[in-house]
Amino acid sequence: MCRATIYDARNNFSSLVKIAEGGEPVELTRHDKPVAVIISYEEFQARKPKESFLDKLEKLKKKYADVLDDKGFLDDMPKEYTDAKYMKKIDSLWS
Repeated sequence: MCRATIYDARNNFSSLVKIAEGGEPVELTRHDKPVAVIISYEEFQARKPKESFLDKLEKLKKKYADVLDDKGFLDDMPKEYTDAKYMKKIDSLWS
């Protein structure tokens, strides 16, 4: 990885961009501490954030909404059941 100070980057920006285009990341530093990185556009595209678990779950809910909602399972599902209500709901789902 190429390393340059912010001052050097300001004076040699074009050369640093060419290095990044060639596939080598360029680390920019201020007072010997890394503060930024210049990478090629292709590498940036490859680093797109991964989809979160909740986003995946939401897609699955939409995709299989007809199956999940077949017996009204999602409509009236309370947070907690008493034992008798729980058994009654289980019986209604499996019968």
